[in-house]
Amino acid sequence: MKAPRNDTSEMKKINFTKMAASGNDFVVCRFAGLPVSQLKNLAVKMCDRKYGVGADGLLVLEKSKTAAVRMRIFNADGSEAEMCGNGARCVASYSARGHRLEKKISIETKAGIIESEVLGDNVRIRLTGPKDYREDVLIEVNGRRIKADFINTGVPHAIVFVEGLEGIDATYIGRQIRSHKEFAPCGTNVNFVEVIDDSNIKVRTYERGVEDETLACGTGSVASAIILSQKSKVKSQKKKINVLTRGGEILKVYFDNDNGRISNVWLEGKVKTVYKGEWNV
Repeated sequence: MKAPRNDTSEMKKINFTKMAASGNDFVVCRFAGLPVSQLKNLAVKMCDRKYGVGADGLLVLEKSKTAAVRMRIFNADGSEAEMCGNGARCVASYSARGHRLEKKISIETKAGIIESEVLGDNVRIRLTGPKDYREDVLIEVNGRRIKADFINTGVPHAIVFVEGLEGIDATYIGRQIRSHKEFAPCGTNVNFVEVIDDSNIKVRTYERGVEDETLACGTGSVASAIILSQKSKVKSQKKKINVLTRGGEILKVYFDNDNGRISNVWLEGKVKTVYKGEWNV
């Protein structure tokens, strides 16, 4: 009689790095050739916080014909996103430190080419230009009318200005706005913003794809800062806005606002490598 086959020996191992950027955490892997369906399934399993590595998303790095590296973003629910600000900052740090690339590299995303610069523990990226700005969108949530602004900073974001940010049920209300017909068919991320002053805001974000509140959101911080500037009476100037995230870290957003035309958008914050490991497929 043949001995039973040891399935464990047949398993394929994937090397990964767990990284965190200002409260967002990611699993970063460098491989290519897997079909999208397998990548989506892998994201769901690896991002699971009880039976997997645990993360907001899976970042898959591939070769690029137009940039130093191509980044594909798979959310914790398996959906693929066009862009992730804090994810791109992790990829820049991962590439510069782990693979000896230049500290200034370009990253290909579905939203366009992202420029990055690693400055020690701080990493900053230059995003593609924002688009699809809509001001004062009136929506009804549970019988209550809410005024939101909308902008796409690589992915769609709804911005709701509030007072008493800590008392907001960001998960419950965010879920209602995220799938509201006003933002169909793709849905939207939802940011609740409390203004401290013209240069400082606090933000809590419900993320599409994670389907929960996260400790930070890079593109959401950028969207919130830009909308604040658009609503300001003084628009023709260079702007720097500090964003206090749910996780307690501060993200810095820089951009030019030339009478309402936004350009040269940068996002900066801390990045750390948590640990490295192997995943059995």
